[in-house]
Amino acid sequence: MELYNTFALLLVVAASFGYLNHRFLRLPATIGIMVLALIFSLGAVALGELQVPWVMQVSEMVRNLDFHAVVMQVMLSFLLFAGAIHVDVRALGSQRLPVAALASAGTILSTLLIGTTLYWLLPVFGMPLDYVYCLLFGALISPTDPIAVMGILKEARIDKILEIKIVGESLFNDGIAVVLFVSLFQIAEAGREAATLSVVGQLFLREVVGGLALGAVLGYATYRALRTIDNYQVEVLITLALVMGGTALAASLHTSAPLVIVVAGLIVGSKGRQASSDESRDYLDKFWEVLDEILNAVLFVLIGLELLVLRISRTTLLIGAVTIGVVLLGRLLSVAVPLGLLRRWYFFDRPTLRILTWGGLRGGISVALALSLPDTMPRELIVGITYVVVIFSIIVQGLSLGPLVKHLGLSTGPPASEESGH
Repeated sequence: MELYNTFALLLVVAASFGYLNHRFLRLPATIGIMVLALIFSLGAVALGELQVPWVMQVSEMVRNLDFHAVVMQVMLSFLLFAGAIHVDVRALGSQRLPVAALASAGTILSTLLIGTTLYWLLPVFGMPLDYVYCLLFGALISPTDPIAVMGILKEARIDKILEIKIVGESLFNDGIAVVLFVSLFQIAEAGREAATLSVVGQLFLREVVGGLALGAVLGYATYRALRTIDNYQVEVLITLALVMGGTALAASLHTSAPLVIVVAGLIVGSKGRQASSDESRDYLDKFWEVLDEILNAVLFVLIGLELLVLRISRTTLLIGAVTIGVVLLGRLLSVAVPLGLLRRWYFFDRPTLRILTWGGLRGGISVALALSLPDTMPRELIVGITYVVVIFSIIVQGLSLGPLVKHLGLSTGPPASEESGH
């Protein structure tokens, strides 16, 4: 019953904040909900000092909720599938080299740049960390969050080719980041000898290559099933089974569940939906769109409410503020270098580089990975810095991305909210 009460509270808060944002703030839905959740959390923290009973109860519920498990094991697969089925696979195929370069080499380079810079920067604040912990932070903060990215790009109405690059990278780079994170975690926990090149290679093959292969098999099997029927209730049920069953199967085989679901979603979106009737396709799209909006709202409420239980000192805030610049610089270089090497085959101008840099939003995945760290590691500092970077990324970068796209002449039309008359 306690778990039910927690999710009931999250849904009530998400619905309330969603209404207030739509009625008064009129910000992009995910950003507005998180801003209101942050304001609520700050007020609750102040009331918590007075030992207000209901505030203490809400704080305890948030503290008992395993953010990492909820995001990585439950919500992420649904959100990734909802985004993947609407991706233009042909356009993604035409940009496969830039997307692959950004998702792989870009993520690795970003991890090294951010981790190394932080290693030399932290002693200035009197809080030095071992190099492996700095790299661990670099790994968890490097992947762009597909959940935050896709939601905001809907509002920005960015050029489609550029959107494919950003969304494609964000859908795939978490697989590389997970391999880096797990490898560095093993080094931090058991020493360098525990993570040899052979071990890391096997981990990469199992997580990434295994995830891609399993996703392709499940996606094709689902497509074959969808093309033989014309019943939207059963078709929605089959896609739900794909996401939940695929996630469980990936966990049991120790492959990357996000990659499994992304690949399966791309196949179902490009083949399965086309094989369905117009009615079934309409119901399928609307079901996943509504589920995507609900889970997005709950996720960003969770990010905001985490402030109730996090202990972030002034020093951590200052380090976090400086780290924002480090992360942005790391993002710029990790985009510029891979794309520079591909300049012979793909043209990239300065506005594209700016959007790819500023549009690399961090979100719930980074927070979830940080919160998965044990107390035997410098968890509090890493979580605090991560939280500051993520809040800045979603609110400041998220709110300014649309105007920047318009300023650089990369918008294909008015924002979605204006077009719909809101």
